[in-house]
Amino acid sequence: MFQRKAITCAVLSALGLSTSLSVYADTKELEVIEVTATKRTQNIQSTPVAVQAMSDEDLKDNNIGNFDDFVRYMPNVTVGGRGPGQADVFIRGMAIQPITVMLSGAQGTSPNVALYIDEQPVTAPGRNLDVYATDLERIEVLPGPQGTLFGASSQAGTVRYITKKPDLSGFEAGFTSGLSSTKSGEMSNNVEAYINLPLTNDIAFRAAMYSVHKGGYIDNVYGEFTLDPSINHNVADSVKGLPSDTVYHTANNTDLVEKDFNDSFYTGGRFGLKYEINESWELLVQHTQQELGADGVFDYDPELGELEVQRYFPDKLRDEFGQTSWTVKGFIDELEIVYTGAFLDREVEQSIDYTGYNNSGGYIPWYTCSYASEQVSYRECLDPTKGFKGQQEQQRSTHEFRVATDANEKLRFIGGVFYDDFDIKTQDDYVYVATPELGFAPNAPISTANSINPNARPSGVAFFNDITRTEEQIALFGELSYDLTDSLTLTGGLRWYEIESDFTGSSNFAQTGVDGDSGRDYDASGGHSKEPLKTDDVITKINLSYQANDDVLLYATYSEGFRPGGFNRGGGIPSANPEFPDVEVTYDTDDVTNYEFGWKAMLMDNSLRFNGNVYFIEWDSMQVSRFDPVNVSILTFIENAADSEIKGFEGDITWQATDNLTLYGAFSYNETELTALKAEVIEMAPIGSTLPLTPEFQGNLRARYDWEVGEYYANWQLAAQYAGSSYSSIVASERQKQDSYSLLNASIGIEKDSWSAKFYIDNLTDKRAELFINNQDDIPRVTTNRPRTIGLSFSYSYY
Repeated sequence: MFQRKAITCAVLSALGLSTSLSVYADTKELEVIEVTATKRTQNIQSTPVAVQAMSDEDLKDNNIGNFDDFVRYMPNVTVGGRGPGQADVFIRGMAIQPITVMLSGAQGTSPNVALYIDEQPVTAPGRNLDVYATDLERIEVLPGPQGTLFGASSQAGTVRYITKKPDLSGFEAGFTSGLSSTKSGEMSNNVEAYINLPLTNDIAFRAAMYSVHKGGYIDNVYGEFTLDPSINHNVADSVKGLPSDTVYHTANNTDLVEKDFNDSFYTGGRFGLKYEINESWELLVQHTQQELGADGVFDYDPELGELEVQRYFPDKLRDEFGQTSWTVKGFIDELEIVYTGAFLDREVEQSIDYTGYNNSGGYIPWYTCSYASEQVSYRECLDPTKGFKGQQEQQRSTHEFRVATDANEKLRFIGGVFYDDFDIKTQDDYVYVATPELGFAPNAPISTANSINPNARPSGVAFFNDITRTEEQIALFGELSYDLTDSLTLTGGLRWYEIESDFTGSSNFAQTGVDGDSGRDYDASGGHSKEPLKTDDVITKINLSYQANDDVLLYATYSEGFRPGGFNRGGGIPSANPEFPDVEVTYDTDDVTNYEFGWKAMLMDNSLRFNGNVYFIEWDSMQVSRFDPVNVSILTFIENAADSEIKGFEGDITWQATDNLTLYGAFSYNETELTALKAEVIEMAPIGSTLPLTPEFQGNLRARYDWEVGEYYANWQLAAQYAGSSYSSIVASERQKQDSYSLLNASIGIEKDSWSAKFYIDNLTDKRAELFINNQDDIPRVTTNRPRTIGLSFSYSYY
């Protein structure tokens, strides 16, 4: 039962505190952040939508670098991930276990949280862009459906990285450098620098650069692996029955044994030029370039011991992107005109150990073991080492033209047209070391297929995807607000969209002793055709806001969200087991309806800020993925498998307790439930089960104390985070309970004039949090946090 009484008390308290507690306040006022959650610049307390933001000072105070650092302080944001560049983000409990990155391009669903860099969505299946957070104005999180203004994938919410722009007001430069040591791990270091340079009276240039290295803390320990049919119960009937005298070869990982092997790095820069054309118009052009690298894995095998794994094939990731964006903004009389566009080019190369697939693959002996013949009377299972080598290219071009009327008018409008063209080119090579010795011919794409690479793959590639996914979207959007009274405002919004997606190429299976076509041409087999998938719809939003007094804003919102459907690799052919229905060629959009009531309150003479929301969410036709080569399809597929409901409460509080002491708190409570099962071929957790990766309660509390020491300013900070238990998956066979955890960080700093220094300890008690239990490599492993890390950073700024 949802805690309605507690929520009611919290709301009433928010309304009453402005009078009952103001007599106690005699402290400085809180800083108020400006946000662009409604595509207008507004005081966060005057924006009648749920929005949480971390300013540049907050990011610096909390050592925020990558996304994993950031979500620790956003209690209604969770991550299902396996390291840098390999994460799915979830908000308000709307979570399903992530699809493996090995299939993210070929068969990954679109995420249900949109990630933006300024004005461009950079969301991608299974591989959200992991942008290092340097020289940012702020990071905004908009919980709940944001579909009318931010479109597809803003189903559960939107995360926006707002960069600092070139500034004509004066010269500015600075840098930050740091060094840290992780318990039982390697050293880490970072250097970040920026410069803002007015070139003329109307042109300014800004650059930010960074080089960050994070040392490893997980060990690849010695191990041996032998194919064991007694472990793999999914071996297909056609290859069962290995004779008792079968000879099994054993693989070992001697050449890959390494302590602290999961290093990572971020290097990059952002360069911007701003031109004030005249008093009414300006042009901004920016380019961001980043390379992310990671070796090893960021989850451990609990059967081996804490922070230990056994890997038999190299694990390596290189993820590089360049983004160029441009914005023209100006006024025609009182009408604001904005045109903004961006082009993103991203290339990912990754190799992953796939040896664990021997424990679950349905046709493993076919690709690993020899067959008896006239010359050889016995069977022999060769080297079981298997690996994945993937290349993925993403290109995205977006354009938005919008207009906004005067925000001070009684009737005001913002709206426009949006265009998005997104391509993902995927080459997934699955290396089975034994196949050359077994006589498998080089594996080439189907000759009739639309191929990225028409050449035969290297010897040993037993299976590969050569698939191009395209998505083209056009949308019209708008929000109209009308002040019914001086304090009551009604806003209505809608978005019409049309999405055309396509899926071409082939999935290819090696054969013994013969070259030629073997696999699926997605323009010709399994029900696929050359016709793209077309979807169009209208989503709506209604918001009613009431300015109760100068300090308290109340609002109620009805909103809708969606994410696109797509094609199934495994669809359109008969199931392997006739007792199971066939997989559909396509899967549909899944849709969200959200009802919420929220408040924003500045209390106690603006020394206490308390913002919160109560919400009810209906999530229909949830997109769920599964791989079942024995009963259904040899390829992973997606199904609109279930409906669910979420009842929740989120809040954040900031209190300037004294001139020296500031307290920050944030929390969320989510009651999630599967309400209906629609799955035909996916075996789901039963009705009434909770959604995965969603603690019922999670929150954080941070205290910061500032004081003067002679000519210096000093500060200390203590931050605690708690997350309750959750489950790892919504699929019954993969569902495991993840334990609750608590983490503690501390720091002490000093500053004078333009420089500052900070000593910090992250994960003070050296806890191992169970962030994500997964079996994506067919050996259960646990993604965890970094062990206790002690560091020192130094910053200098010149104005």
